[in-house]
Amino acid sequence: MEDGGGPLRLATRGSRQALAQATAVATAIERASSRPVEMVLVETTGDVRQDVALHTIGGQGVFVKEVQRAVLDGRADLAVHSAKDLPSEPAEGLRIAAFTERRSPADVLVGSTLDELAEGATVASGSVRRRAQLAVARPDLRFVELRGNIDTRLSRIPESGAIVMALAALEILEMTDRAAERLDVDRFVPAVGQGCVAVECRVDDVATAGAVATVDHAATRRAVEIERAFLAELGGGCTMPVGGHVHDDELHVFLADPAQGRAEGDVVALGEGGSHDDDLARGREAARAVRSRLA
Repeated sequence: MEDGGGPLRLATRGSRQALAQATAVATAIERASSRPVEMVLVETTGDVRQDVALHTIGGQGVFVKEVQRAVLDGRADLAVHSAKDLPSEPAEGLRIAAFTERRSPADVLVGSTLDELAEGATVASGSVRRRAQLAVARPDLRFVELRGNIDTRLSRIPESGAIVMALAALEILEMTDRAAERLDVDRFVPAVGQGCVAVECRVDDVATAGAVATVDHAATRRAVEIERAFLAELGGGCTMPVGGHVHDDELHVFLADPAQGRAEGDVVALGEGGSHDDDLARGREAARAVRSRLA
């Protein structure tokens, strides 16, 4: 909206997790900017097509395109997404006006710890990254597909097995007691942007961008932009077994080639007297390095 004072219309998916994230963003914007916020619920391809694996229907974009379209069409002023669901290339006509402060970026096992899983146990996950990382740690494990909302996934823990999910999803729903083990982020590198919520608006909507800027978290923005530079250089999304995470002024990256049964990782130092642009360049270089080692 261009008048700077009316309600902001916030487009979001309708799942319990998405609504909880969107509500937290809406509350923060209202408190910081005094602009009221209204919800616009959108159903995405990823929500509808729960019968197939994510990597077969478009990867990251399946959870965001329809939400973005609501803003581009003028039905909403803001689009709110889990940052890990955003493709690495920006959508034409939109800009990321805020990266909210990141919750925990880690993955968790629900149902069993890694060490307690029996030989050949079943782990359910819809993420090719999570499967590849767990296969490196435990080559004996068997993997099956897992889709659906949080409650659906929690109801489908394999017998004597486990499921893998983002700790942030449990945090926003106050369900962290369900986690059996928090996986170390250095060994099990999270998805790019995991734990962060991104807020988009139209590129020419100055009033909305100003209101949303009140919830932008500078340290999270820096970290996620470096992670996204790494992913953009690879040219892929969640169709690839890839992870990238910035913490303690280091970029930790992971890339696997399941066909070859190989995986590569790296740790890149950041912020050593350089600018943010230098750190983005280091992210891109890390992508080229791990990709070349898998070639």
